[in-house]
Amino acid sequence: MLAVFSQTLPFFAVIGLGYGAGRSGFFPPEATAWLTKFVFYFALSALLLGFSASMSIGDIFDPRAAAAYLWGCGVVYLIALAVAFIRLRPLPEAVMEAQTAIIGNTGFLGVPMLVLLLGPEAAGTVLLVLSIDLIVFSSLLTVVITLGREGRVSPALPRIILIGLAKNPMVVAMAAGLLWSATGFPLPGPIAATTALLGAAATPGALFAIGASLTGKRAERLTVAGWLSFAKLVLHPLAVGFAALWIFHVESFAAGVLISAAALPVAGNVYILAQHYGVAVARVSASILISTALSVLTVPLVIAQFTG
Repeated sequence: MLAVFSQTLPFFAVIGLGYGAGRSGFFPPEATAWLTKFVFYFALSALLLGFSASMSIGDIFDPRAAAAYLWGCGVVYLIALAVAFIRLRPLPEAVMEAQTAIIGNTGFLGVPMLVLLLGPEAAGTVLLVLSIDLIVFSSLLTVVITLGREGRVSPALPRIILIGLAKNPMVVAMAAGLLWSATGFPLPGPIAATTALLGAAATPGALFAIGASLTGKRAERLTVAGWLSFAKLVLHPLAVGFAALWIFHVESFAAGVLISAAALPVAGNVYILAQHYGVAVARVSASILISTALSVLTVPLVIAQFTG
């Protein structure tokens, strides 16, 4: 545990530096927005392109791992929905809380940290988790909120979802990398060098951006945010772990990566979605702040327990 904590501490230290820079005003919100955009569209996308270009679909899509992750997410999703409905929350708020309980910061924290800590062989499983989060659950959120507000599914909804996915640079980077990988050729030298150079900025840039963005979050609605943080940091990895180890019998290393990814704090893009739809913004904001702070202790514990 101490060894893993010492390995993860630098990652959270950079998050802390970003938070301090934002909190002090040295790094204003405008700078955070531009840094986040750089990481999202360039550095992280280059990293994902480099990873996926060296893999095949089979390296990423393991049916047992995918089924285990979906099962674990589904269980926690339904629990979060039930708790919201017991509190008499409307469907859009309930589904946003469910999204908060299962979507971790895989892109900005999981990809750089887990691959560096666990080795390149963890990349395929981390990309699987990221793909499921981006494609399955982001689409589900859009469908359910639209259904809850309009009472029907618009014929234009599939087109809206596809356009949304096509505009996400992480999805595009992974798809482009896999398409290139299918040719059987390595990336041309200059392109590989460019992606490596940009990708090297993904880890520090993403971590610093996470910390700086937390200064804009407020710890309101602590009871609900505390529950959602517990669901994300504790229930989610437990459910994924039970499915991976006991139901679908996922290979041990891949299972450990799945559980570690499930233990990540709430993703910042959930807040973006909450703002976009005008649903549960304060709850989501507080959940990101609380879960990220607590993950300094919980993530190393999970990694040490399941990947040692």
